Amino acid sequence: MRVDYLGLEAFVAVAELGSFSKAARKLNLTQTALSHRVRKIEEDLNTRLLVRTSRDVSLTKAGQALLPQVRLQLSALAELYDGIRETGREARRRMVFACLPTIASYYLPDLMKAFAKQHQGFQVVLLDQPAGRILDLVKDGEAEFGITIMGATPWDVEGEQLCREPYVLLVNRHHRLASQASVTRDDLLGEPMVRIRTQSTNRQLVENSLGDVSKQIDWRFEVQNAATAMSLVASGVALTVLPRLTMHQSPANIVGLPFADVDVSRNIGAIKRRGAPLSPPAEALLEMIRKRLMEI
Repeated sequence: MRVDYLGLEAFVAVAELGSFSKAARKLNLTQTALSHRVRKIEEDLNTRLLVRTSRDVSLTKAGQALLPQVRLQLSALAELYDGIRETGREARRRMVFACLPTIASYYLPDLMKAFAKQHQGFQVVLLDQPAGRILDLVKDGEAEFGITIMGATPWDVEGEQLCREPYVLLVNRHHRLASQASVTRDDLLGEPMVRIRTQSTNRQLVENSLGDVSKQIDWRFEVQNAATAMSLVASGVALTVLPRLTMHQSPANIVGLPFADVDVSRNIGAIKRRGAPLSPPAEALLEMIRKRLMEI
């Protein structure tokens, strides 16, 4: 059964004001339109709710029983509407995007500072997450867009490549390889190496790029994140292969060496839900990020 909220609103107004004319003015209706709404409610319920005389309006027994319940429901509905409106206002002043931690820490501070000047009073939520998580955040609509490692994407996600970033071998500056201009895959053989956890997109990319040599490497340590891997390198415990951007966060006693015999790199790009337009602020920030990364 369809609930006639306009009719219930008319009933409450008449009951509270005790007058059809006053209720009509409050609801910005003609008395004829108001009477029609009340009459329709009574027809739907098959009972009289109001008794109208030449002097006043009174409630029937059914009307007295209905009034407090209707007041409660209309009040709850009004609160719900107000809450949705407020949520909408907040959403229009808030933007969420996701980004790889290495990109976020190196490139975004200056860009977000410039963005904040152009969009004062606007809240920006940055979710610095690994590639796999970024894809989920974008697919689920928790982030408008994501800056991540490009790869195969689901049908409901579209992306564009922005730059290509090489990986380097990180070694302690006292290590025998530290003085070389570059390294080869064979230089890794016989060295204790540390790699990132199995689920990492970075790990999969590195091992695929190293090919069969990866199976011969002494992967002695496995850690959760790049910072821990760099700590082991700084302590002289192991070597690791990480994106070149991690060098700006590395301890001073770490040296980064490029690979001379193989292309170990990652494609960085932007992804968003297919067919879902970005909000103007999100599009503005993405354009700033796009220009910066395409300079690499």
